Amino acid sequence: MSVAADILGLLKGEAQADRVVPRSGQAAKLTLAVSGAMAFLAVFALALSLAAGRLADRWSDALAQSSTIRLSAPAAEMEAQTWTVLTVLEQTPGVDSARALGDEEQRALLEPWFGPDLPIGDLPVPRLIEIIETPEGYDADGLRQRLAAEAPGAVLDDHTRWRRPLVDAADRLRLLGWLSLVLILGSTAAMITLAAQAALASNEQVIRVLRLVGARDSYIARAFVRRFTRRALTGAAVGALLGTVAVALLPSAAEEGAFLTGLGFRGAGWLWPLAIPVLAAVTAFWSTRIAAFRTLKGLR
Repeated sequence: MSVAADILGLLKGEAQADRVVPRSGQAAKLTLAVSGAMAFLAVFALALSLAAGRLADRWSDALAQSSTIRLSAPAAEMEAQTWTVLTVLEQTPGVDSARALGDEEQRALLEPWFGPDLPIGDLPVPRLIEIIETPEGYDADGLRQRLAAEAPGAVLDDHTRWRRPLVDAADRLRLLGWLSLVLILGSTAAMITLAAQAALASNEQVIRVLRLVGARDSYIARAFVRRFTRRALTGAAVGALLGTVAVALLPSAAEEGAFLTGLGFRGAGWLWPLAIPVLAAVTAFWSTRIAAFRTLKGLR
């Protein structure tokens, strides 16, 4: 029996053949439970992967368009060197804007580590100058050379050493999310295969009688494929729905802080969970079909 015929039989249904497969029992319950649970987990794996992708893009975009100059100089020379650095930056192609952070802004940056009472004016804290780049960017090596000549105490930090580990970590987290989704589908296939084999083995006598009256293995296998695929689709649909609701009820990033993008879906991304029941049905179709023909061959 061809795959096309199995798919057509899955869509049309056949009441006589469906009687071959028990409507209840451990195999039925196992298929529904496994499909539902795996679909629930797949929603979270998908949400994790998409959120990690947004996080990588966010960190990359935020750090790629900004950089910082750290200026260390004696107090008497600080203002003069600050203006020198700002003048250099105004003349540098690729720099959209630059400004020196005030004492209050630097105190706010240091407050999480040193507390709110840090005496900025009494400590040799370097002056920070924020640079906003144009989309084309600037020549970092050339800027470093000019700063070394005109403001020796200025150190350029283009955030490369911070950007790369953060983006790499987010990309790996995204990869782990997709890998988790693949493992979930693989586990679903394995459990449905076991359930189908158990159902076939428990109906060995019925299968032998069907063979005696002329039923072909393709007819029997199609009945099992149709029943288990529909069970997997039903269980996965319920699990995906519950998983999507659970993701929607998670706290948003705005409530918890700006660092996180939020584990969830955005915009058209809410349609992604609809693919999970379809993937579960396709997985059940192939795993049951392979298990059915293999088991029927062994029962001869």
